[in-house]
Amino acid sequence: MKILAYTSPARGHLYPIVPIMLALAARGHETKVCTLTAELGHLAEVGIAGLPVAPAVERIRLEDWRKRSIASASLSVLGTFAERSSTEVPDLASRIEELDPDILLVDIICWGAAAVAEASGRPWAMYSPFLLPLLSRTVPPLGLGWAPLGGVLGAARDGIAHVFASLTMDRVMMPPINRVRASQGLPALAHYGDVLLRPSLLLVLTDECFEYARGGWPANVKLIGPIGWAPRPHESPTWLAEIGDPVVLVACSSERQDDDALVAAAFEALPPAGMSVIATTAAHDPRDFSVPPGSRAVRFLSHETVLKRAACVVCHGGMGVTQKALAAGVPVVVVPFGRDQYDTGRRVEVANAGVRLSRHRFTPTRLLAAVHSALELREGAQRMSRAYAAGGGPVAAAEAIEQVTTSLS
Repeated sequence: MKILAYTSPARGHLYPIVPIMLALAARGHETKVCTLTAELGHLAEVGIAGLPVAPAVERIRLEDWRKRSIASASLSVLGTFAERSSTEVPDLASRIEELDPDILLVDIICWGAAAVAEASGRPWAMYSPFLLPLLSRTVPPLGLGWAPLGGVLGAARDGIAHVFASLTMDRVMMPPINRVRASQGLPALAHYGDVLLRPSLLLVLTDECFEYARGGWPANVKLIGPIGWAPRPHESPTWLAEIGDPVVLVACSSERQDDDALVAAAFEALPPAGMSVIATTAAHDPRDFSVPPGSRAVRFLSHETVLKRAACVVCHGGMGVTQKALAAGVPVVVVPFGRDQYDTGRRVEVANAGVRLSRHRFTPTRLLAAVHSALELREGAQRMSRAYAAGGGPVAAAEAIEQVTTSLS
């Protein structure tokens, strides 16, 4: 069986599916991934055939970090997805014609690619590397970072919020989605939730232990737990052995944000308190930071390598690094800067697996206090680790993808 995956041009959306594609290849299937050009070499190193997304898609980058409010930042993110969608249409269509795949796997934020996949008449699946933006009466809507409230007050709060969330999602997201659907001869949809029901399978890369109880999922949704991968995962730099314990890993987003403040504050506050800091700066230049003796700043480094020793992780709340830390049993300090990070951070807090610290109250002193508090929550992080281990991961995903073609045959 030939399987073609199409991702947005983002490492955080590519890396989680690499183990899935490897699991499918191990089961005798031919796999190809259409993704950002800079990662094609890393895919080749593990034996996955990578294809570049269209340059026009890659040129459209997230600009939400320039915005000053949550609302304007969210609109900016959705605008980026909408702008990419029209270019994804001919890009994936040409790949389908060229490769004739038996099944398609599409990133949840690739609206145009999803329309092409559905119109192709081939079996297809969707995957979400972040919390699923599916409204439920028992769960507060995503985007606000709310915890469940319960009772009459909670029901009233969430009921009102759901009305506004649904209206906003439908007003902002559905016009561009329906435009690309119309270009493929597909009927218009009324609600974004309807979009998530179109594929036969929707893989969600988290677990019930990290989600709020919602009393059931749609039949096409399958939670498989977090999946972590990084290029050359076993590579351990020689300098790592020289870093003293306890180690705090500070991780910035691979998609640019203003989260360089995390690194600067960690270097200022943690080493004087006897902690070593290893910072992966990703979208920021590591040379821009003043690194104290006994600590280190690098642009990229396998988090798995550091997590074997880390006492705590400080991050922006991206699902990738947050769940990697929890899967390793390491507590987390989350300082959300936007996107889905407010909700990720709140779930860490609700799970008693770490601390959520507001960026508006963020100072080196408060960061140190948050790290000390998180260190006391290691038992909660280890509980999450055990639950994640039972999620099924890449093998469960591969089996579910195989069943999509079986159910349609």
